Amino acid sequence: MGLNAALGSLVVFIWMPEIWARLAQERCTDFKLQFERVFSVPGDTAMLNSTLLSPDVLNYTAVPYNITWYNSKTGQEMSNQTGRILVLGETIWVLNTTLEDAGEYTTVLRTPLSCFMQSTKLVVDTQNAGECGRPQKTSQELTDGVADHLNCPLREYIYKLESYRITSSIQWYKGCEPILDGSDKYAYWDRTLLNVKRVEPEDSGTYTCTLTFTLGGVTGTVSESIDASIRDEYSLVPQVHEPTNEIIKAKIGSNLTVKCLVFVPGVGIPFVDVLWLVRDDFIFDTSPPANVYTSEPSVWSQKTPQEGVWFERMLFISELKKEDFYINYTCQASSFRGVPKGYFTLLPSDPDILLPVGLVFCHVVVLFIVSVTVYYIFRIDIVLWFRKVFPFLYKNKDLDGKLYDAYVAYPQSGSFEFGGDVERFALHTLPQILEQAYGYKLFIAGRDCLPGQATVDSVEENIQTSCRILLLYTASTFIGKKHTSSTSSNNNNVPISRANKSETDTSDCSVTSFYDDEKVFSDTRQPLESVAAMHRALLEGSLKVILVELEEISPDQLALFPESVRYLRKKQGAVCWWKHMQKRQTWRMCVRERDEEKHGQDSRLSLSLCPSSRFWKEIRFHMPVRGKRVEYPEKTALLNL
Repeated sequence: MGLNAALGSLVVFIWMPEIWARLAQERCTDFKLQFERVFSVPGDTAMLNSTLLSPDVLNYTAVPYNITWYNSKTGQEMSNQTGRILVLGETIWVLNTTLEDAGEYTTVLRTPLSCFMQSTKLVVDTQNAGECGRPQKTSQELTDGVADHLNCPLREYIYKLESYRITSSIQWYKGCEPILDGSDKYAYWDRTLLNVKRVEPEDSGTYTCTLTFTLGGVTGTVSESIDASIRDEYSLVPQVHEPTNEIIKAKIGSNLTVKCLVFVPGVGIPFVDVLWLVRDDFIFDTSPPANVYTSEPSVWSQKTPQEGVWFERMLFISELKKEDFYINYTCQASSFRGVPKGYFTLLPSDPDILLPVGLVFCHVVVLFIVSVTVYYIFRIDIVLWFRKVFPFLYKNKDLDGKLYDAYVAYPQSGSFEFGGDVERFALHTLPQILEQAYGYKLFIAGRDCLPGQATVDSVEENIQTSCRILLLYTASTFIGKKHTSSTSSNNNNVPISRANKSETDTSDCSVTSFYDDEKVFSDTRQPLESVAAMHRALLEGSLKVILVELEEISPDQLALFPESVRYLRKKQGAVCWWKHMQKRQTWRMCVRERDEEKHGQDSRLSLSLCPSSRFWKEIRFHMPVRGKRVEYPEKTALLNL
């Protein structure tokens, strides 16, 4: 036996120089022996994997290559041996390991222009008698009192088999006893994990995971053993409480301080690194003059409501610059349980819009107040201008079936403080402005009555064919006592005494006294006009009444007015002629000397003929839109008789 061993060593000694000499001639780059060893026991399968086929060595996706395996002990090239050896590129499988298979195996990777070599060592240990676990074990810890898991070290085997589209199964053992998946205490997780639902002290010991598969027509197994120990101190996955994947806004040039707060549930002081990252680079500076730096971590423990340890680390930015924005700042808590992260995105703060919004709001309010004030003051001028500039927006009033734009109702007698006769205002001033200057058509009692027409019929018929009623009144119109009859200068009016009262209803526009208890009106027409106007305006709503106040009315006088007149005056107001007559400065601008010479009238009356005065604008404002005076030749001829 000793002779055979000596002869074997001699053969190896003879072959080895020949191998290295040949490889030296090829000038292969030698990556030496891999640090990682492959451990096995007789009867198991061993996988030897070369790391030459990697982007760090060559671009194997673009450069053609071939791989050759050599047994360093014999110097022979490795080839497939049924049931024993399977060579698959950068990997060699020893399907049924023996003690003689232990040793180094050399991988040679050749390309058209280069050569690389690397050695891998296989260690075959003898199985200890009566021991179910493997001689070589890895150490792992289970945390007492919580759920924990063990990790089988055969993941690389599983991945390699999956690359061949070969399925495999895994079986766990504790000592020599198999562990059932899904039992009360254990569960298989994620192919390589054994979950212990609640760790107890008796869960320590040796655990073995055995992988079973079929490769090259041979069913093989490979096992790894774990020496599990129980520890009292434990830590769970860190929890990043701040930052919470949020957006933080700040101004350019300002400084910024942000806290990273991490809680690690567990018992004892865990090994956790809390670090800040910016653009995937860790920040290790802990003081100025660096513009971006962190504080030293602060650590404190808590018992309730959950036992664990808090870690705090501050991030400081001395002066925010343009390049500091629109990037993520990440806090990372590194531990063997996991590497949770929290981040915030830094954005420029929104512009201060409070002041501009406030100014805009104030301007809008001021503009609104000014607009309302201007409209209130110049409402009449604006409406009249609008009617003049945009007449097409208004309905043509000539087609509404009405003959007159307004019916003029006025008292036949009464006090008029300016000395001018009310009848002269009604029969001369109104027509001169409204008809001649602006084209309105007016019905004026005492001017437009048809001969022989009854008063009641005349009032009813002409009010019905009018769009408006101009109700002229003085302080004594509705409260006057018995007055003498007055007659207008129109030759259609025939004076009749009170003794002929019985003939009133058949006379033509007659003027006589009308008694109502103690109140006496000067004629029958005026009360009829007033009653008809109020009825249509207040009850029917079919006619608009324009109140024209010829002289100032005191509160005592107003109290004696009919309730309907007071109500209408309060509701819509009255156009005050007496206010117009008091504005002497405006009157002087409209004085026309030629009118005085021609008509021999008082200057105050001439002043009243200024069409642009406020009074006439108010009258026009209440009149129908685009009133037109239509001439009726037949009626005009009759009136001129």
